[in-house]
Amino acid sequence: MATFLYKLGRSAFRRRRLVALLWVALLAVAGIGAATAPAPTSGSFSIPGTEAQRAFDLLEERFPGAGADGATARVVFKAPEGQKMTDPAHKAVVEETVAALKSGSDQIVSVTDPYTAQAVSQNGSTAYVSVAYKVNAMELTDETREALTQAGHNAQGKGLTVEVGGDALQTMPETGSGEIVGVVIAGIVLVLTFGSLVAAGLPLLTAIIGVGIGVSSIAALANVLDLGSTTSTLAMMIGLAVGIDYALFIVSRYRAELADGRDKEDAAGRAVGTAGSAVVFAGLTVVIALVGLAVVNIPMLTKMGFAAAGTVVIAVLIALTLIPALLGFAGDKVVGRKQRKAAKAAKAGDAASASAKKADKPNGGTRWARFVIRRPVMVLLIGVLGLGAIALPAASLEMGLPDDGVKPTSTTERRAYDTLSDGFGPGFNGPLLVVVDGDKATADRTVSTIKGLEGWAAVTPATPNKAGDAAMITVVPKDRPSSEATESLVHDIRNATGDDVLVTGATAMNIDFSQKMNDALVPYLALVVGLAFLLLTLVFRSILVPLKAALGFLLSVVAALGAVVAVFQWGWLGSLFGVEQTGPIMSMMPIFMVGVVFGLAMDYEVFLVTRMREAYVHGERPGEAIVTGFRHSARVVTAAAVIMIAVFSGFIGMTDQMIKMIGFGLAVAVLFDAFVVRMAIVPAVLALLGHKAWWLPKWLDRILPNVDVEGEGLAKASPAGEADGGASGSKPDLVKV
Repeated sequence: MATFLYKLGRSAFRRRRLVALLWVALLAVAGIGAATAPAPTSGSFSIPGTEAQRAFDLLEERFPGAGADGATARVVFKAPEGQKMTDPAHKAVVEETVAALKSGSDQIVSVTDPYTAQAVSQNGSTAYVSVAYKVNAMELTDETREALTQAGHNAQGKGLTVEVGGDALQTMPETGSGEIVGVVIAGIVLVLTFGSLVAAGLPLLTAIIGVGIGVSSIAALANVLDLGSTTSTLAMMIGLAVGIDYALFIVSRYRAELADGRDKEDAAGRAVGTAGSAVVFAGLTVVIALVGLAVVNIPMLTKMGFAAAGTVVIAVLIALTLIPALLGFAGDKVVGRKQRKAAKAAKAGDAASASAKKADKPNGGTRWARFVIRRPVMVLLIGVLGLGAIALPAASLEMGLPDDGVKPTSTTERRAYDTLSDGFGPGFNGPLLVVVDGDKATADRTVSTIKGLEGWAAVTPATPNKAGDAAMITVVPKDRPSSEATESLVHDIRNATGDDVLVTGATAMNIDFSQKMNDALVPYLALVVGLAFLLLTLVFRSILVPLKAALGFLLSVVAALGAVVAVFQWGWLGSLFGVEQTGPIMSMMPIFMVGVVFGLAMDYEVFLVTRMREAYVHGERPGEAIVTGFRHSARVVTAAAVIMIAVFSGFIGMTDQMIKMIGFGLAVAVLFDAFVVRMAIVPAVLALLGHKAWWLPKWLDRILPNVDVEGEGLAKASPAGEADGGASGSKPDLVKV
């Protein structure tokens, strides 16, 4: 592989104008496709194989035109202190609002009158109007949303407190300035790492191009593939982070090759042949983790995984082709003044003494590696115990799907949610919808059965369809939607009724979704970790190194999950991260973090340990190889981790609770994995294992193909194989790196 990538890097360097033109053309095509494509109309959410989804499908079949999958809204009215919503003046305002809503849009299916639908609280202080739409929230027109909010606003000025809730107000997540701040921080880190504005700018430029192509492609295909609104955001988050990191490693290795006295074309080829090999395998681990989300069998999650994996593939291809092409354009400006002087000294024949002098001066990575090697047990214990302590809150994990109850109190949706809870009880915001596949007698028996259970606050009479072969029953729990008591009520209804009775609604779907996530976690872990273990065994030709990598990842991801629970569920430091309301952790968070963080964690494992193995196979002792790996890679890995943390942290500023939580979770996961696991626990374990770390059974060694990630094959390349190198006319110095 190293030889192939070496030739690819040199070819891209020589034909830099063509390569750059091709990538710019791809960006333009994707941009035009995104600009001309129709806006996404759905982004529907479904959970195949669950009872809640079967009930949902039955509703669509037996109650046609009822908008079973349509958006809903509630206009909530609260009377002034000492007054009631049944007072004639307030009643007139509500009836006027109902009339305005009915005539406000042709997308409306129904608008209920609270005085005929028993939608007035017992004390008379609160009432609500339910609005059902034909289409889901993403398909609502701006005029329809405006009519909804205007109706509430008009009523607000007539002596009543009026708030509007429901998913009808759902819009695309608003992006904040945090993403820009993250990119700015990444730029500063790159400048400090390279000491050159040009070298710092290349990873940023190529990452933006890659993300532009990926996100534009997603936007162009969103309507066709039914992609949700968060798909492009998550693809941008991951694509930007890995795009910068992959380019950073190629540019860093290129500068190192120049410092060793190689000409520019040969340095570009060697950078792609060595660091590029690590980029390929690191990218493969990320892609495996993201594509593996398909095993959960939830279409939304599968599409998110594939879209993000696509941006990672683009990032890898850009790092292998566009980066060497741009290095050809950059010339000497890619290195700072000090390195240019060192390069001149190397060309003057003083390369050996320059390299020796540089090696004699230990950098921060060298000093840290030597410290860990001297005290491996202490470092290992502190790292493991520290992450173990942070992971403790994960034992209290409560999962759920975000609703209006987790939104800031400044939003009308949250105020409507709280007003309904105060007026009708905490369970009113999560009613259960029971669908009966049978006649009226069956539906009436079901109502009686449910009333014999505990945990409900209200059970409505059965509402049959026109054909009389199905009915709907609404059950309001006593407790809040995400409580254990409400979950128990759902299970009790399902156990007490027959197969012809199905429970759905947002609360039931949340319960089924969480269960599906739990059931899929172990198979997903087995698939992703198993495939990545095989891949890393191929890369490192070792059994214990991949095993150590996987165990370290599990430690860091559980610690990150503990931090998420502490902030978003317990509220620790919540104000610092913009968390105004604590609540259950998003159901997909554990499995999503496992997938994404595993892939990203393996990035640092590959980049850092590949350099150690490179030194080991070239004759260094295990301890010396660890120090060599840190001397060459620690600074760059540190910079890459800081950049990735900055990029992910930028998404904490978004208004969407799911994106905020994922951004925080990924940022702390990278923090723990890069600085505690990879930079401390990994060298400590390798130091304790010694030569055993690189042991591989002979029979397995014979079976596994040699992918040559270390670039050893470059030293054996024949001069004839390089004869075509030459538009520049240069002859590479083919020595071991």
